[in-house]
Amino acid sequence: MLTGNIGEWSEIYTFLRVLAEGELYAADDNLDKIKDIYYPIISVIREESGKELNYRRNGSIKIIDAETDTVISELPVTTFSEHANSLLNKIKNDGNEGGSFEFPELEHFLKSIKIERLKSRSTKKDDITLVVHDYRTGLRPTLGFSIKSQLGGASTLLNPGAATNFTYKVTNDRMVVKEGGEAYGESEEMKLKQKVSSKAEEGYSFVFEDTGNPVFTSNLRMIDSLLPEILSYLVLYYYMGKGSTIKTLTEVLRNENPLKFDLSDQRFYEHKIKSFLMDVALGMTPAKVWEGNYLASGGYIIVRDDGEIVCYHIYNIDQFKEYLFNSTKLDTPSTSRYGYGNFYNESEETKIKLNLQIRFNK
Repeated sequence: MLTGNIGEWSEIYTFLRVLAEGELYAADDNLDKIKDIYYPIISVIREESGKELNYRRNGSIKIIDAETDTVISELPVTTFSEHANSLLNKIKNDGNEGGSFEFPELEHFLKSIKIERLKSRSTKKDDITLVVHDYRTGLRPTLGFSIKSQLGGASTLLNPGAATNFTYKVTNDRMVVKEGGEAYGESEEMKLKQKVSSKAEEGYSFVFEDTGNPVFTSNLRMIDSLLPEILSYLVLYYYMGKGSTIKTLTEVLRNENPLKFDLSDQRFYEHKIKSFLMDVALGMTPAKVWEGNYLASGGYIIVRDDGEIVCYHIYNIDQFKEYLFNSTKLDTPSTSRYGYGNFYNESEETKIKLNLQIRFNK
């Protein structure tokens, strides 16, 4: 029995919907379709049971064994449209209960078209692979897209981990911290933001030292040489309670200008944060060496909360950056799981780790 969460079922929904509609529209920074920018769908490529299958759209949907170019079966487009609609209703009705769920009625159809799992088994990290007609060049490129769904709860852009901990030295001669992280009344009810903001109000300074992983630091400097320092202030302002959305925190950065940029003519912080968000969305992860290559060669597909599917591609990269900038926020993951949030002593210095996690607002 196929079982999956909203995100996993959304990948199957995207598969069915793009084949049913035959066009993938680009989006502006508000997720509205750009009517004159779209990509006609030639086929969807999936790997199932060790075979590459092409779901080719040309009046009907032909399922083709890529190795032998043999047509396995052929179905009308309307069949895919009907099943996409029923899956959308199922996700909206059952997905809100949380966790994983089954859809036996759809599973029978999926098996008939040779789909045995919700996620396509691929050597790449794309969620869906499309062959499209590029009307600008006349070519038919094969493009991989990541999929993010708004049908469920807020999905994560940057997952938390030990690597995304930012370490700060806390400076003030009056501060006394015991070994083991027991300083400043470490009671369970003391929330992390209250702890950090109250110390800042008392005149303590938080001086960034490094991230939790040298690979993450190097990846950030690959994007911009000052990005670790910029993000350290973004994270610190969040835990000081100065905002939660990326847009608000970036405005705080601009107003505070901790790196003393000349901001008279250019929006340095905004530009660098937007570049960071885009690179995370398209391939950069904290714990793996990143060489500047994007894993999703096509871009990003968004399943809107109304079931419409839109995408961001290289041609509308500015809208993609705006969307990420306006649609993301910082969040507070488990302090015990990721080992952060307590003051501690190290080499006779007081320190604290604060974690960076980025989620979509919706």
